[in-house]
Amino acid sequence: MLSTTARPWIEATLPVVLEHGEAITRHFYQRMLGQHPELKNLFNLSNQSQGDQAQALARAVYAYAAHMDQAQLIAPVLERIAHKHVSLGITPAQYTIVGRHLLASIGEVLGAAITADIASAWDEVYWLMASELIAREARLYQERHWAVGGAWPELEVCDLQASSEDTLSLTLRAPDGRPLPDFIPGQYLSVALPLPELGLSQIRQYSLSNRPGEGVWRITVKRVRGEASKEGEPAGRPDGLVSTRLHEQIRVGDCLRVGPTAGDFQLRPGLQPVVMISAGVGITPMVSMLQHIAHSQPERPLCFAYATTSPAHYPLREEVESTLARLTHARYQLWLEQGSQSRPGAVPGRMALDGPHDLGAWPADADYYLCGPLAFMQAQRRTLLSQGIERSRIHYEVFGPDLFGDLP
Repeated sequence: MLSTTARPWIEATLPVVLEHGEAITRHFYQRMLGQHPELKNLFNLSNQSQGDQAQALARAVYAYAAHMDQAQLIAPVLERIAHKHVSLGITPAQYTIVGRHLLASIGEVLGAAITADIASAWDEVYWLMASELIAREARLYQERHWAVGGAWPELEVCDLQASSEDTLSLTLRAPDGRPLPDFIPGQYLSVALPLPELGLSQIRQYSLSNRPGEGVWRITVKRVRGEASKEGEPAGRPDGLVSTRLHEQIRVGDCLRVGPTAGDFQLRPGLQPVVMISAGVGITPMVSMLQHIAHSQPERPLCFAYATTSPAHYPLREEVESTLARLTHARYQLWLEQGSQSRPGAVPGRMALDGPHDLGAWPADADYYLCGPLAFMQAQRRTLLSQGIERSRIHYEVFGPDLFGDLP
């Protein structure tokens, strides 16, 4: 709990820190990575260059300071961050490095406005948040029997399949043939790929797209195509460093270095109805959930709603549709921006849950799972809330810096 001495300073300076939050965290990353270049292996270079990472850190620290007394609001955010940190292999010692540079950056950006009392108050807030995260992460590491700070294992690629025009499914197994540990449907896996031309590695998270209990892990990777800059606009995005390499260079028999499975986006236990709503490559965790239900709970009611640009960009389509066809209590609706006439029952255009479709009424007792582009999830979530679905029943997955969140 924040001390009575620090609380008034935090309440008084929250608006200023929020206003300058992105500038502070941009300065922080430059400062920390300049002195600790080895930490570049932990951060997504694309998010760094676009400023997304700075926004995420600013939001996390501000949200914690603003809501630290509201456990029902802050706990889910901390759990999501803890899972992400575990997937990256973050260690307790790294919190000391981050804290030192973050607090120094607040002083260097805001200057004389940051007195010793204000700096001490923000140091207290940071370590309250860090202590909560360290404890959560210790539990997650222990559950996975994972050696914190140890070398990541290498898994062998035993199968490669093009699952759509722009996605590739890679099945991984232990080189010694032992079955890989189980995971919870919806969770993701970190892959670390060396980039010799940059002198570092990059880590990316990919949802597991097979069901648990098979002894192998499958990920389905979309190839990220760059966008050229337009005249008068900021620079565009380059091709994805890791996804391009996975698509072009990885072959059966190669090995990939992987971290522990993680993610708080998990299929809840029980027999209550399930509604899966996804778009694009966001279908991958839904495929894991679908396969698990088909294998272990075939009587469980489910709705499967999916949107994509065209049939050619529908990952794992045959697997999804054949599985749904076997289930007697499954409903299915597809939205296609192009080529809807080639798929019987498909709705043309982008998904609109409040428009015409064949899914029927939304069950109030169902759990709702969302995955896809950020704007897509925000839109579907707003619609569900407007339909009277309880906020606690809506679960979502966001890769990269989390700008969504449930906090005001």
